[in-house]
Amino acid sequence: MPGRLAALCLPVALSLALAATAASAKSTFYVRGAGNGHGVGMSQYGTYGYALHGKDYRWILAHYYQGTTLSVTNPNQIVRVLVSSGRSSATFSGAAHAGSKRLNPAVTYTVHPLADGSLKLIDHSGKKVGIFHAPLTITGPGPLTLAAAGTYRGTLVFRSDGSGGVQTVDALRLDDYVRGVVSWEMPAGWAPEALKVQAVAARTFAITAGPAGADFDLFADTRSQMYGGVAAETPATDAAVAATTGQIVTYRGVPAITYFSASSGGHTENVENVWPRATPEPWLRGVPDPYDGVAGNPYHRWGYDLSLDAAASKLGSLVRGKLIGVQVVRHGVSARIVAAEVVGTKGRTRVAGSELQRVFGLRSTWAVFTTITTFPAMTAATLGTPASDDAPKGSGELFTDIGLQVRLALTPLVNDLVGGGTVAGVRGTVFPAPPAERTQAATVAIQVSVGHGWRTLTHARLGAGGTYAVTVPAPGTYRVVYRGLDGPAVSVS
Repeated sequence: MPGRLAALCLPVALSLALAATAASAKSTFYVRGAGNGHGVGMSQYGTYGYALHGKDYRWILAHYYQGTTLSVTNPNQIVRVLVSSGRSSATFSGAAHAGSKRLNPAVTYTVHPLADGSLKLIDHSGKKVGIFHAPLTITGPGPLTLAAAGTYRGTLVFRSDGSGGVQTVDALRLDDYVRGVVSWEMPAGWAPEALKVQAVAARTFAITAGPAGADFDLFADTRSQMYGGVAAETPATDAAVAATTGQIVTYRGVPAITYFSASSGGHTENVENVWPRATPEPWLRGVPDPYDGVAGNPYHRWGYDLSLDAAASKLGSLVRGKLIGVQVVRHGVSARIVAAEVVGTKGRTRVAGSELQRVFGLRSTWAVFTTITTFPAMTAATLGTPASDDAPKGSGELFTDIGLQVRLALTPLVNDLVGGGTVAGVRGTVFPAPPAERTQAATVAIQVSVGHGWRTLTHARLGAGGTYAVTVPAPGTYRVVYRGLDGPAVSVS
């Protein structure tokens, strides 16, 4: 038994030991994910992979859009694409007519909006050509060039945008529109069958996406699909459009909206799991996508690491107390997050996968979050054993496990007072801990820094709540490795 003086010193020693332990603890927040985009419908990298494995465009479309067939629509029907808006004026060339007024295709003209909604047209010298009621339609013998935007087939239609600017819409044949899409959505050098898939998907999307506004049907960017006009046309993609002219995807005879994204991560997703208000559709169900990693796809797997403080800063008011980590509570048919909980020392906050994607700037909602916390400790020999069934039990929230803190803080003091020996160790937690039925199979590797690298000394099983505790043979720099994640390094002296 310690004497009275030693007993009186215990509270002070306990406070100092706890402070030292907390100060030396290190935590890293790991984000690991897969895919790029929403993951609904066709995967572009997966399509390329299937094409390289001998599948034709019909088979690939039927795979990604389950239960669908190919039908034909009129390739000459007109679609309207918003190509410019918000500019104080619009300058164009190549036009032969403005409405019924004749123009010179070699001359550059500029449209200015007027307060009453009408449009003033002037030539390159500043001479007024006329005042026109909106909409003003410009036609020419060939493609028309819109300054600071591009060159487009069809006609250009100008209106006031209602905010002092000019809105420009390209109205053109459906298949001419698709010619301006394919290479801006998929590399023109990819396999011909993949380009055909993109052509059919783009064509179908164009007629099923619904009007984005009263004066146009589609945006020229990712709000609809990328459209570059004549600049996007290539021999390979033009051939894909011609080979599939007018072909669209239908479900039970009705055109089926054909969502697509760059990379699925290995499995596509049900539409209702990505957009909560979306109606489940039988052709937009998640399917395996085994070739998504083709051609060194940079989006197939990705990840980055943050300090726990940096992660907490991004999560902001979603964190209650101090951040412990993020735990997924519901997946879709793929590993995409439908719902998760932000776990703090004072409670949990439910969030959607889309919210986590937004705050962390993720490429997709297919993500896994792991927190590894490690701190060095001088532990009694009886405590310094690899984590096992009798390892310190806890909630997985390291600094809320007061019992463990007290044991770690008091051990060196008690040993000094009673003359017992101590050994160095590392302890910490992995969050989220593996499910209870798999905890005993989960291990961490204990590594020591050697020269410019790391050497594995031993492995230890995780205890309840994801805790681990291991002795080390000598002073040095140590870390744990869990499922390929290199935990933070700590110095043990």
